[in-house]
Amino acid sequence: MGGDNIALGLIAVLAGLLVLAAISDIRHRSISNPLNGAIALLAIPFWFAIGLDPWPGMVLQIGVALAVIAFFSIFFAFNWMGGGDVKLVTALALWMPWGLMLQTVLLISIIGGALTTIVWAWHKYRKTSIGAGVPYGIAIVLGGLWGLHQQYINHFA
Repeated sequence: MGGDNIALGLIAVLAGLLVLAAISDIRHRSISNPLNGAIALLAIPFWFAIGLDPWPGMVLQIGVALAVIAFFSIFFAFNWMGGGDVKLVTALALWMPWGLMLQTVLLISIIGGALTTIVWAWHKYRKTSIGAGVPYGIAIVLGGLWGLHQQYINHFA
């Protein structure tokens, strides 16, 4: 039972860090490396708290994160996402099994598309340029919180 409490505590810390990332992205259009690093590093004690085996469990989680960073680096290369956003979604991938991460990425894409449309319409209405871009971290955070809820908190799933 102690591992469950530690895992839930780490999920609560992760949720708080994700909210901080969203606030940072809204205010500064930037998500700091220390924040992304903390999210990534806290996945390690989380793995132990949930009883994830080093092989293949932890190795698979690292593989999921590598696949996520490879996929989202394409968007970064085309300047469609910022580097902090790519690092945030990669750090988040360390917390979720691959199937749930795939669903989360789909939800992030839907929320991100809606957010982009809203930001575009707002700037069109105000007759201003988008300038600093879309705070895509909001979509990542909302999708990530949904994914964590589905996996670890939703007892009806």
